[in-house]
Amino acid sequence: MSDTATIDTDVRLHIYDTFLSAGTPPTVTDTARALQLSPEDTAAAFDRLAAGRVIVLELGTRDVRMAAPLSAIPTRFNVRVSDGRSYYANCVWDALGVMAMLDSDGTVDATCADCEALVELRVRSGELVPSTAVVHFAVPAARWWEDIVFT
Repeated sequence: MSDTATIDTDVRLHIYDTFLSAGTPPTVTDTARALQLSPEDTAAAFDRLAAGRVIVLELGTRDVRMAAPLSAIPTRFNVRVSDGRSYYANCVWDALGVMAMLDSDGTVDATCADCEALVELRVRSGELVPSTAVVHFAVPAARWWEDIVFT
């Protein structure tokens, strides 16, 4: 692996490890310090990861907004995993992805974007418990990255 690829991998893993352990993603400064990298190399890695759609940065900053399936801001999709931790997900699909990523059972507490009704989805023994909930994707998947924050 090239030095750039190694740095990107290390930064990516640090972002996810910190996000999962602290509940929020690290800053460029925190990441540089933790990985003993220069702030410039770390910032460049954040930029490359964003360009590669690995992370989503807040517009005009290097603050991580999303590291799929995790959201750094509160959303309609709160995931509670079996060990008691909770995370916000970007969408219902990502909410289920949080549990898959952690190989954990859990519950998704969501609200309907149309009527604000509470929706609960549960995963037990690695399987979605049958539900009457309906998932609707308002934007076709092929167009998600046109505005990934909205989608």
